[in-house]
Amino acid sequence: MRDRVERLVDPASLAEEGLLAGWEQEGLGAEGVLTALGTVRGRPVAVMANDPTVKAGSWAPKTVEKILRIQERALTLRCPIIYLVDSAGARINEQVQMFPGRRHAGRIFFNQVRLSGVVPQVCALFGPSAAGGAYIPAFCDAVAMRDGNASMYLGSPRMAEMVIGEKVTLEEMGGARMHTSKSGVGHVLVASDEEGIEFVRRYLSYFPQSFTGEPPLAPGAPPASKRSIGDLIPADENKPFDMRDLLEALLDGGSFFEIHERWAREVIVGYARLEGRVIGVVANQPKVKGGVLFVDSADKCARFIWTCNAFNIPLLFLADVPGFMIGTQVEREGIIRHGAKMISAVSEATVPKLSVIVRKAYGAGLYAMAGPAFDPDCCLALPTASIAVMGPQAAINAVYYNQLQAIDDPAERRERTEQL
Repeated sequence: MRDRVERLVDPASLAEEGLLAGWEQEGLGAEGVLTALGTVRGRPVAVMANDPTVKAGSWAPKTVEKILRIQERALTLRCPIIYLVDSAGARINEQVQMFPGRRHAGRIFFNQVRLSGVVPQVCALFGPSAAGGAYIPAFCDAVAMRDGNASMYLGSPRMAEMVIGEKVTLEEMGGARMHTSKSGVGHVLVASDEEGIEFVRRYLSYFPQSFTGEPPLAPGAPPASKRSIGDLIPADENKPFDMRDLLEALLDGGSFFEIHERWAREVIVGYARLEGRVIGVVANQPKVKGGVLFVDSADKCARFIWTCNAFNIPLLFLADVPGFMIGTQVEREGIIRHGAKMISAVSEATVPKLSVIVRKAYGAGLYAMAGPAFDPDCCLALPTASIAVMGPQAAINAVYYNQLQAIDDPAERRERTEQL
């Protein structure tokens, strides 16, 4: 555990507190959690790190008190807080002393909500985060999960079998691959502890210390790709292309830091730099499902937009979107409600917004991508752009449906459709 913390913070910057907690009980050094202040790239941070070598990183009453105190320090000092999580959860035999009270375990999550949008909260999950402890990662702005080791679940596979009769593996229930591709609770899948620590350090490099500051500047860099926009974007709106190719030709080289790459892949979100200035990117991905917005993609974008707005990060929207998905399945999943969430996030954002219509922006997809009605500071349309209530095929079917159905000959009907 201390190796992880030493990799995270700058050399000789760690100031640990509560080191003697649990000293009276043999083998319970620091009550299984390290809490400290330190610096990352010269900037102050607060750190909470579970120690899996002490009763599997489980929580005792003093563990909870230490976590609460470091959260309160982060709030007072207005500095980011980092959670290095590897814990089996609460010690059931000590629950009376740490579970129900005003300054017990529930206060950890209360504090996380108070910290949300005030200072960055980032988590690297190296092992289990079970039961109520799973909410620590869930309340963070970003979560890296170690492949093959990390897991999050409210009830273990054994409990699921006992209570509801479901037989499932740990990976299926709450493993790193599942959470980074299906639930979206995990943001990034990492292969090692070192990669998880590097994720945290790089993530914080795009953020101010708190909502009162501005994102740090860096020297500008030329784009990684020198291909022209005309070469990158097909004229045929139905021909897919990789939006990442456009990002490489637009952003400072090597600066794009994608979040949620494995989840809701029909939309791309991430942090980047333009001439050294931090921006947040929301881009449709026509290469995946045609760039259509689904329930998960709307949630992914809304959360990202809210985070950028909280920490003064300007937003760049790159639109190539046919609209929101239709059909009984997505209606039952609440596509209207989730779409409204994304549109609300765009509407509420007070940071600078630049919307670029790369190719098509149809229906409510235009609204979700900060179209003209949503007060972008600038809305640009490339020569390849097309804006409409719906695409040409759908419009023809909507307006001329009865006329086309009256034509019995299929070949004649196709010819008439092409004419229209």
